[in-house]
Amino acid sequence: MSDKLPAALNATEDDIQLLLAAQAHLGTKNCEKSMESYVWKRRADGIHVLNVGKTWEKLVFAARILAAIENPNDICVISARPYGHRATLKFASFTGAQAIAGRFTPGSFTNYITRSFKEPRIIVVTDPRVDHQAIREAAYVNIPVIAFCDTDAPLKFVDVAIPCNNKARHSIGLMWYLLCREVLRLKGSVPRGPTGPSGWDVLPDLFFYRDPEEIEREQAEKAAAAEAEAEAAAAPAATTEDWTAGTQTDAAFASAPAAAEGLDWSAEPGTADWSAEPAA
Repeated sequence: MSDKLPAALNATEDDIQLLLAAQAHLGTKNCEKSMESYVWKRRADGIHVLNVGKTWEKLVFAARILAAIENPNDICVISARPYGHRATLKFASFTGAQAIAGRFTPGSFTNYITRSFKEPRIIVVTDPRVDHQAIREAAYVNIPVIAFCDTDAPLKFVDVAIPCNNKARHSIGLMWYLLCREVLRLKGSVPRGPTGPSGWDVLPDLFFYRDPEEIEREQAEKAAAAEAEAEAAAAPAATTEDWTAGTQTDAAFASAPAAAEGLDWSAEPGTADWSAEPAA
């Protein structure tokens, strides 16, 4: 892949296929002057195509920086973009970093009175344009910044730019996944190898953004399937009821005394005097 990296850190064919499948190499129609060195070419429709080799180099470089920090809680991962919320939380859970998913509270790095005050040694942001407040405050207090940068991303105060598509949810999830996996590999927590029992058995799908409506739909489908299974299990029990109960009643009527057949139901009832005194 590259002569600058040791052989163990080179990208495998599966890694490149993942990057291409998630469209992590596709930029935007706009290109910042500082991002031109990461662009491979421009398509006929105006979309800039990023150099996947440089994407992998900067990804490994960022992972080596993060792995060198002794206390993983000194790393702060940030995503104001909704597509990166789940990815940052998963990254934090696997590596032990702090995550800020959602709105970044102004003053989190500069105002020690605020409840959300943090003093990280390094921060990783999903999009320099959306997470500009965090980058600006990091610059005030001299915190290094690693950022996933698209072709239109401003690189002001960004120390390590990882060129990739940070607009699509699959691309964002995959880049956080690869960074997390590489950090764990460099720390020795995860063996190198293909995804599975021989390597890290976590799939990139875990880092992808999921629509809340889609989750509700899946839960409703599961509940309906469970209800259908319960009904199917109850159906055989209902069919094993005793259908001979009716015949037993008929037999009881048939065995009634035959004297009842000779009764004259048209006869006048007796004119008993109901007001008479009862017999002693």
